[in-house]
Amino acid sequence: MSPEAKPHICLIEDDEILGESLLQRFSLEGFEVDLWRTAGEAETALCSRRYHVVVSDIRLPDRSGAELFIDLSHRLHGLPPFLFLTGHGSIDRAVELLKAGAADYLTKPFDADLLVQKVRGLAEEYGMLGGGDAGQLGISPSMRRIAESLPRLARHASALLITGESGVGKEHVARQFHQLAFSDKAPFIAVNCAAIPESLLESELFGFDKGAFTGAGKTKRGYFEQADGGTLFLDEIGEMPLSMQAKLLRVLQDRAITRVGGEETIAVDFKLVCATHRDLKEMVEHGQFREDLYYRIHVIQVRIPPLRERQDDIRWFLRHYVENFNRANPQEVRRIDPCTEQVLSRYAWPGNIRELKHAVERACILSPGPLLDAEAFFGEGLEGGDGQGSLSPSLADYLLACEKNYLQIALEKHAGHMTHTAEALGISRKTLWEKMRRLGMHHDDTP
Repeated sequence: MSPEAKPHICLIEDDEILGESLLQRFSLEGFEVDLWRTAGEAETALCSRRYHVVVSDIRLPDRSGAELFIDLSHRLHGLPPFLFLTGHGSIDRAVELLKAGAADYLTKPFDADLLVQKVRGLAEEYGMLGGGDAGQLGISPSMRRIAESLPRLARHASALLITGESGVGKEHVARQFHQLAFSDKAPFIAVNCAAIPESLLESELFGFDKGAFTGAGKTKRGYFEQADGGTLFLDEIGEMPLSMQAKLLRVLQDRAITRVGGEETIAVDFKLVCATHRDLKEMVEHGQFREDLYYRIHVIQVRIPPLRERQDDIRWFLRHYVENFNRANPQEVRRIDPCTEQVLSRYAWPGNIRELKHAVERACILSPGPLLDAEAFFGEGLEGGDGQGSLSPSLADYLLACEKNYLQIALEKHAGHMTHTAEALGISRKTLWEKMRRLGMHHDDTP
């Protein structure tokens, strides 16, 4: 959805005064709003139109908003996030709905500014504002700042250095920079400097003429030529040998190359984006990276923070990748258990976005049911084994410990009463027994 498009809100409120007031406020804030008085009217609209956020009262004349949400969540693919409006007497029900997958709730009387803020946040979180999923880097303040600066950098910068840990999305930022700078037809050439053997790097970058060496049966254009008129992305620039760094510097100064075994000087013009997880300044001090090249590519630096420093993005990426799976597999829709989502949002994710993406994909594929709980993320893999499958042991251990602690607190709260604990958790007594057995917990251990 383009930034100019209006987020479409489904407002379900039977109180005429409150409904009209919210309709006017949302419209003034730039939202497109449909107001429905009953659950039945809203259900028909939600099954036939695309909304970005649903704002619903829990108490409705024909059916509760809670029943509408539960019903639609089981049979409607791509259900938009629900934000409930509730009186103080229905807070417990609202909390139960959060556990069932609702996005948020507000108690009456509420601050209209806060409501607008929450609705706007939900629209952004689900990729409906700021260019949609395809172009969004994240919803955290740090990633918003990067996204806001990229158009200006794309217009004026000829060289960009992107730094950050492995898996934080450096190439994704580079591609966004390229898309903002050029048309769709301009080339984007990505080169992993660490993946090409040193003996082949020169011929890959510069290309070679026919007969330049044994096996050179025809002329080949190198990456510099291929990137002409577009962007050359040199990933892991810190792994480039010193000898090749000198030749790269010459290309950046002369804007021309000569193929291996050739004599013709070929003019090239491209934007250069370099990326690294290493400290290039420290490498310069140790003689591992050329100082002149460092200052040539370090004109503008964009640092991407690790995922553990932007928890808002963790939750957004979790939902983003689950929705990707749902779009590709409409008959096997998945949703993340709210408690598990909270645990995952506090996990450090040492592998960053790459690790998170693989964990979600694995959970979606191996989960026997629609709900992705903690067990879906650390349950047994296809070959059984140690119960962690292909998931990193650190994440599996973290989830196990969190779930065990969560159950222990719940049992203590209900004085060890299994039935009451199970009811409070929204699961059956049998499921609680099975979880305790799997986690090595015994009923005798509880108060």
